[in-house]
Amino acid sequence: MNGLEALKKEAALRAVGLVNSGDRVGLGTGSTAKYAIEELGRKVAAGELTGIVGVATSEASEQLAREVGIKTEPLDPRPFDIAIDGADEIAPNLDLIKGLGGALVREKMTEVQARRLIIIADHTKIVTRLGEKAPLPIEILPFGFLSTVERLREFLPGGRLRQPGAQPYVTDNGHYIYDAQLPEQFDPHALERRIKGTLGVVDTGLFLGMAERAFVAAPGGVRELVR
Repeated sequence: MNGLEALKKEAALRAVGLVNSGDRVGLGTGSTAKYAIEELGRKVAAGELTGIVGVATSEASEQLAREVGIKTEPLDPRPFDIAIDGADEIAPNLDLIKGLGGALVREKMTEVQARRLIIIADHTKIVTRLGEKAPLPIEILPFGFLSTVERLREFLPGGRLRQPGAQPYVTDNGHYIYDAQLPEQFDPHALERRIKGTLGVVDTGLFLGMAERAFVAAPGGVRELVR
């Protein structure tokens, strides 16, 4: 494990340290969230945490949770004690862009019910404004997707349908993703409303006002950022 990966794992361990026995835990998706799921599984196996129930944000995280011995349940209306996940961009106020891993809708549906959303990431995800480094993933319906893309391009002209091969990328929900380039200046809440008001859009990778804190792995160690 290289230095940055070791720090990402340390950030995940710091986040898992906030989990208590009996908690319902939202299990994130991605390379950094994977470390958190593995550490939760280790603590459950060692008897350090008991009564833990996880709700996974993707099929991959569901499978990993089961492999490491975490009991899982489907999403229902009950709140979570805590959710732990990664992010693709973290703004100074802890607003986020998520979804480069393709799980943005399940992540948002799960994490909006969490009393505490803890983000783990490496220092390359820190930005001065959203859209500085990453595109904004927008999940859209496959039916009439070209029409939906054209509607989005009326106000987000930079972007493309996510298509890693001959066919479009398909989410766990059976949908497509449009990766939009954000302008240098915009109101995140107004943009979120406009995108979600566009016919054919399921949801966006804007996670605004949701994260409580972030553990950020950097060459000098793990930093804790609090909203």
